Amino acid sequence: MKKELLFLLTTSSLFAGQVGFEEVLEKTLQNNKELKAKKLDIDTSKVNDRNARGYELGNLTFNENIANTNNALNAFGMKLMSREATFGDFGFAEFDMTGATNPLPVAPSALNHPDSRTNYETKLTYELPIFTGFKLQSAKEMAKIQVKANEAKYNHDEKQLQIEVLKAYNGAVAAKYFIDAANKVKKTSSSFVYLATEMFKEGYTTNIDIKQAEVFDMKVNTMILESKNQFSLALAYLKFLANDESISDVNEFKSITTNTESLDKLKERALSNRNDLQWMELNTKTMATKIDFEKSANYPMIGSHFEYGYNDNQLNNINGNKDYYTLAVGLEYKIFDGLTTSSNIEKAKIDYAKTKHYLEYMKDGIALSVEKAHLTCKSKEAILEEKIKAQDLASDIVEKSKEMYKNQLISMNDLLIQSANEQKAITDVIMAKYDVALAYAELQLSIGNDLK
Repeated sequence: MKKELLFLLTTSSLFAGQVGFEEVLEKTLQNNKELKAKKLDIDTSKVNDRNARGYELGNLTFNENIANTNNALNAFGMKLMSREATFGDFGFAEFDMTGATNPLPVAPSALNHPDSRTNYETKLTYELPIFTGFKLQSAKEMAKIQVKANEAKYNHDEKQLQIEVLKAYNGAVAAKYFIDAANKVKKTSSSFVYLATEMFKEGYTTNIDIKQAEVFDMKVNTMILESKNQFSLALAYLKFLANDESISDVNEFKSITTNTESLDKLKERALSNRNDLQWMELNTKTMATKIDFEKSANYPMIGSHFEYGYNDNQLNNINGNKDYYTLAVGLEYKIFDGLTTSSNIEKAKIDYAKTKHYLEYMKDGIALSVEKAHLTCKSKEAILEEKIKAQDLASDIVEKSKEMYKNQLISMNDLLIQSANEQKAITDVIMAKYDVALAYAELQLSIGNDLK
């Protein structure tokens, strides 16, 4: 039982850092810092949408104003606002009641030279737009569209990241296979050195054969080192994408399911699925709405203002006898603004037309990318089949060449050439498998599918 437990613990530790494509993709979509930053664009657009809708609710403001003055007009006005004005404030106390002098030229000191007064004003103000020439409606519509546009863009960026993960993952798998292939070639090259040495001892070959075999063996050592370095680089990139330093190994190649639909069907699906096309369509719709937004300046603006407050010469001024209210409705209509509005409308129309052209251009580009990906898949599959045949043939030639060398029918150099050809055929098959997987992944992305 202890042995079984020890075996399980050892096995789990060996594979703790080994990941498959689905696992590393999930980690990347959860942890990638760039993707997290891009997702915040959606939150920003939602805030903008909320702001646009909030303008319709108007503004409610609280004010507490404290003022002290001996300005005749302001001091009298403050008394009037707090409903404390008396005839004495007009200077009636200085009025000559006897009629001995003409009172009209007299400047009443109480009115012209009042004592300084402090006024405390407490008020609530509510301002509400009633009609903005459809400007608020257009702003709300644009903000709402941009939320969807940013969501579409995020989905597109997420899919682009998926193929980066596939490249890194399958690149690591390919490098791993290169290491394995190089180690197998190492066994062969070592056997060539041994064979040449034994035949030299028997007097069948010269010392040159041994040296040629040793040079080839050294080249294989270099190939092993390069393959290990490529594997380390691919793993480093994979760790970077997934933001996970625990990744230490990968499983098998990730192959994408082949698509058997016709080219026309694939193009049709791409035009309905592609997130970048949806993003451009939504931006085009935004540009169309912006024309209405600019046209709103041609309409009158109507707004309302409601104010309720208290005025007194003390801070505790909440008194029903000293409250007031103001209710106003205003209309503003621009008769002439120096052609600013017409210029803005014209510019919005140009931007809309330009965006439409880019939209149509993108549709053509998407159709081209689907066709290119479709043709590439067929080509890479055919190439893989030929590479596999070539590898089988090269391996067979090496075995026969080895027998011919033993029988002194060919030189060591000829044997090494055939072994090098086999080595190249093996690496070509590995790269062809990588290319096929990448081609089908790019086809999936070209029609708007993801790789999950």
